[in-house]
Parts: sequence; C-alpha cells; structure tokens
Amino acid sequence: MCSKKIDYNIESVIKKIQSKEDFLSLEINPALSAKIEKNTIDELKNFCKIDAFVVTDSPLARFKPSSILTSLKMQNLLQKPVICTLSMRDRNSLALCGDILAVNELGIRVFLTLTGDCIKNGDCKNAKSVFEDNSLKLADIIDNLNNGIAVNGKELKENVKKIYNFAVINSYANNQKSITNKIYKKLKSRNISALFTQPIYSRESAEILLQSIEQANNELKIKSSIIFGFFPVLSYKTALFLRDRLPGVYIPTYWVEKLESASLCGKEEEYKVGLELSLNIFNKLRKIHNKFHLMSNKTSILKSFV
Repeated sequence: MCSKKIDYNIESVIKKIQSKEDFLSLEINPALSAKIEKNTIDELKNFCKIDAFVVTDSPLARFKPSSILTSLKMQNLLQKPVICTLSMRDRNSLALCGDILAVNELGIRVFLTLTGDCIKNGDCKNAKSVFEDNSLKLADIIDNLNNGIAVNGKELKENVKKIYNFAVINSYANNQKSITNKIYKKLKSRNISALFTQPIYSRESAEILLQSIEQANNELKIKSSIIFGFFPVLSYKTALFLRDRLPGVYIPTYWVEKLESASLCGKEEEYKVGLELSLNIFNKLRKIHNKFHLMSNKTSILKSFV
C-alpha cells in the first residue's frame, strides 16, 4: 500500500493545477455494476502520484452508473479529491442544478462539464437526448450557484461551499485558429479553473494549445490552466477509432501505418509498437508541459506512464 501522505483538500488541488507544479489526474470509467470492487479501490490507492481522479459520465453515450453517485463513492473510498464529469446530454438545467447543489454538502465540488456524446452512437438506442444547451450553460449554472443564485433565479437559503468548474477542449482542428477562438469563448465571462484537452499525439498541437491558453489568460486577465489529455494507443483498432470517429483528435498517419503492420505480426508486436509510440510522444510532451490527465483503466499500462 502506498505510504505517501495524502492531502484531501480540494483547494490544494486547484492551487496545484494553477501553479507551476506537476499535476496528474486519472480517469475512472465506472464498471457496469451496482458495486465497486475492492480490487479496483486497492489498485487505485496504489497510484501515489495521482493528484485527483476523474469519474466519467457515460462516455460515448454508453450506459454507466451515475457519475455523481460514483464520484461520491470514490471520494469516500479513496479519500482523495474526485472530479465529477457532467454532460448536458441526459438532464436539463433543472435536474443538473439540483444535483450539483445537493451533492455540495457531501463534498463533491469539482466538475468537468461537457456537452456530451450523441445518443445514437451509444448502446441505449431507445433513450432520448436532452441537450437543452451546451457545456457553457453548465458553466453558467455553476457560476450562479457560487454567487448564491439557483437556476430559477432565486437566492439560496445557505450558500454553497465553492464549486470549481473545468471544461474540455479539442486538441486539434484543421484550422488551428479555431482552437484559440474556442478557448477564448469558453473562458470569457466564466470562472473556469482549467481546460482538459482531448488526447494529444502531436507536439505541434500541444504548443498551439499552450500558446492559446496563455493568450486568453493575458487578454482576459485571468489565470486558467490547461491539462493535456493522453490515452495510450496500443492497437491498430484504437488508432482507427481515434482517427475516424473521435472529432477534435489528430493521430499521425505513420502511427496508423506502424500499428497496422505490427498487427499483422500478432498481438504482442502490436502492443509493443503501440506502447513505444505512446511513451515516445508522452515523454516529448512532458518536456514542454507538466499537467496531464491519463485516460486508461488498465493498471499494467498506466505503470509505464505514472
């Protein structure tokens, strides 16, 4: 068991994100189960260098347990800060504001807000999307709650303990200026502590993102940070998915070609080539930035990056 002393204070994590210190978060994609296995908790506790965990909200519109309740479970079991992902896909502003307000007293105060993936691409074909608005509406709801105002415009009887909001941003666009514009739009007039990016596989893309956040901070006179998303690509199938089905992500053509060739030689070679490619770019990115979010639940893989 990890013997490192853990600081459970949410504010200390936010301070670390906005400082020059290293920051590392880890994604938790809840299993399709009513219970969290003890083995899962034990494995997560052993990642000493993880500063916070991020619980997903049914990514790719594939059914998973509630992100809010799972975040509460995880924060209690891990005794470490948890960032709860919330999307506009499944609930309207009435429900979302109620959830955020109710869970505040229980210690869930950090949210990664996003619009959400389309229902038709998920595994619940009979479900209906809500999509009342996009992720900026969620950011506004959080800002208003911090100012003592609920979604219906009425004042709160008791103020919330400060809520922190993170947003997401693509890591690539054909017109890279659009990335700069989107960052500016998200940060303007909203209190967003940091932006989490889609997975990055290009140093050039990373440098554009860093330049864009610096420009936005200077122009808006704010202090928001950027956290690079990273997902190890260990198979040809995964490379194709990222290239063809995940908007806002760029994966180099030579990666796809190398993984295709490796896949013809067997799973072991495919894994070896994918891990080498992933570690190579990850180490290059670490030379220019020190804040990352790892998107993998496989313990054996994560040990190579943590």
